[in-house]
Amino acid sequence: MTAPFEFKQSVILLKSTGKKARTLAELRDLIATISEGSIFHHTYQYFLKGHILEYTNDFSHWAGESIEESVLAERLSNLDPYDYADIAQLRKELLRIIDAFRATFPEPREALPRDEFFFNEAVTLVFPAGIRARNLAEFLMAVKHVDASSLYYHFYDSRIRQGGEKNDFSQWFEQELGKIGLAGKIHSVDPFMHSLEGIRDRIAQAVEEEVTQDMESAGIMP
Repeated sequence: MTAPFEFKQSVILLKSTGKKARTLAELRDLIATISEGSIFHHTYQYFLKGHILEYTNDFSHWAGESIEESVLAERLSNLDPYDYADIAQLRKELLRIIDAFRATFPEPREALPRDEFFFNEAVTLVFPAGIRARNLAEFLMAVKHVDASSLYYHFYDSRIRQGGEKNDFSQWFEQELGKIGLAGKIHSVDPFMHSLEGIRDRIAQAVEEEVTQDMESAGIMP
């Protein structure tokens, strides 16, 4: 018997660490010592904030916008947090990128007042969205309308919970529906090339194509 897909939502409660950086040197030192929860928030949870394309984490955003170092911003944006097994490795890579930049380029200017980098942490609360899908048609209707935080939880956050291997959608398609090809299509969607709404559109398109194929195979459509 197929287990239904249960959509969940997440609410992020933000709290300040009380720490901020005015200079790149200060940013580097704080990245080295700040909690893993803060690193997580400023990298993995970036996509929940509505930013798209130009930057991929808060550190690259700050480098490009607040201290106007486009080279550093680009290098930090090329970092894919899902390539790392844990936050300790991600922290090490952030430090390596910043250290390499500082060894090559002059020290950037200080950020203007109120443009400092403010380190925050987030507590994530997860709860059922009250929506279940028992087949692809029901999933298609649901994924078009669920809250964006649900997309984030199942597409981005799940990769961390599952060691970067799969998102919740792909896992359900493969394990419960036997849709290995569809699972692969969703997993291959580049999380850095689209906004959350862009991710929604691509998931819906892939599922709709699969539903259409199933209907044609069953002789339901001409």
